[in-house]
Amino acid sequence: MVMSWPYPEFPFTGGGPEPDAEDVRLAALVAQRLSIDWTTRRQRIAISVQNRVVILTGTVADRGARQAAGELAWDVPGVFDVCNALGLYGERRIR
Repeated sequence: MVMSWPYPEFPFTGGGPEPDAEDVRLAALVAQRLSIDWTTRRQRIAISVQNRVVILTGTVADRGARQAAGELAWDVPGVFDVCNALGLYGERRIR
């Protein structure tokens, strides 16, 4: 779940302004594509879309699944950009 920081002019309701209908539609299409493909079907991938930019977060089993998820998101008509922030199971981040 993605929770945005509330704007001062909005009362805190756990969210913020309503998401754009096109962003919601794109998120649903990307989720559908990822759930159908055998490479990404059982991976832990969260999808959020802001201004037609798809943001993929979570963890996947291998680099092939990470690459496939990014390519599948790019293939959805209407997507402006993809931010593939997926990590790999068991891989530690180097600081």
